[in-house]
Amino acid sequence: MSQFDYAKERYAAIGVDVEAAMEKLRHAPVSLHCWQGDDVRGFDTDPEKPLTGGIQTTGNYPGRARTPEELMADIDMVLSLTPGTKKMNLHASYAIFDEENGGWVDRDKLEPKHFKKWVDYCKERGLGCDFNPTFFSHPMCDPLTLASPNEETRRFWIEHGKASIRISSYLAEELGQPCIMNIWTGDGFKDIPADRMGPRMRYKESMDEILSEPFDFNKVKPCVESKVFGIGVEAYTVGSAEYALSYAAANPGKCIPLMDNGHYHPTEMVSDKIPSLLTFFPELALHITRPVRWDSDHVVLLDDETKEIAKEIVRCGGLDGRVHMALDFFDASINRVSAWVTGFRNVQKALLMALLTPMDAMKDLQDTGRFTELMVRQEDLKTMPFGEVWNEYCRRCNVPEDGAWFDKVTEYEKNVQLKRV
Repeated sequence: MSQFDYAKERYAAIGVDVEAAMEKLRHAPVSLHCWQGDDVRGFDTDPEKPLTGGIQTTGNYPGRARTPEELMADIDMVLSLTPGTKKMNLHASYAIFDEENGGWVDRDKLEPKHFKKWVDYCKERGLGCDFNPTFFSHPMCDPLTLASPNEETRRFWIEHGKASIRISSYLAEELGQPCIMNIWTGDGFKDIPADRMGPRMRYKESMDEILSEPFDFNKVKPCVESKVFGIGVEAYTVGSAEYALSYAAANPGKCIPLMDNGHYHPTEMVSDKIPSLLTFFPELALHITRPVRWDSDHVVLLDDETKEIAKEIVRCGGLDGRVHMALDFFDASINRVSAWVTGFRNVQKALLMALLTPMDAMKDLQDTGRFTELMVRQEDLKTMPFGEVWNEYCRRCNVPEDGAWFDKVTEYEKNVQLKRV
């Protein structure tokens, strides 16, 4: 008997169909964020510009992607080392400008043609694509964007949001998959504001105008993402959790909530928020990261909260289209491809662990008040032979098992990334 067959028997004994779990996971899309590969720099402004809007990336590990071609090559390496179904996730700042499409334009003038090369890339690899307007790291941040009291500033960013809806529609049409379009701004103040409501009213009016741009909600799903604070906006964030959830609730069929598990107070657990939101919202979007005391966007590990998030996604039917998952981290202190691969594989592991849990049996123990047995069964799961199922899942997805992929990254770093000067 192989180790995998032994694992199957062990899981079958507790009522878990391993084959069904692997098949379910294999077709659950997770979006891979392009900005891990170049430290959120993008291609539409000075590549040496500082990040603004509460965003910060630290480190100067060699090998950062500097061009669309280098970034796509790095992503190809990631795709070859990660199992499961992927989508791309682009920021507007990753528009590709060339003579063929008329060269550079500012963000308020972006068009679908500036993302044709990304569409071609995705088509060749069978990927869908999500999208994000880029409301940061730009001269028109004053420092506010959609909440600015300056009409010219606000108009620029509204037009950028509308352009992003048109681009998202293009991505959905061309790739045949819904495009999750996430609206997040770093609007806020470093110190105590004199007016907290005015910026939020302006933000709401700007959002209303952006969403007046025609789109098919079955193809384009705008989101509104909240945040607690960021560097330079420590005292007040316009798009707070209460604001974002209220806006999504007030605009059904036009907007869904997006939770980033780094965008809350350190003691808040997004895993617990998932069933709360799904009680009222048909669907939601989720950015999976790892905060260390704040929204630091560390590489996702197989830690307790990642596993709890995955459990709630599975328990609540999130893999049936109710939860749109994406990664969101960026670490410039380690090899960027390795960071991508580690984070993506850990999200897959957490989801597979959740799918290998006898959820109905556990729920029955809770509902019948058998809490002693529930605790015992939950603890017993921690020593089940998960690793053998994971390795088999990787083999079936034609990617390396654990312990076999890192050498490929170091070889790629030596032959490709370290030659970038």
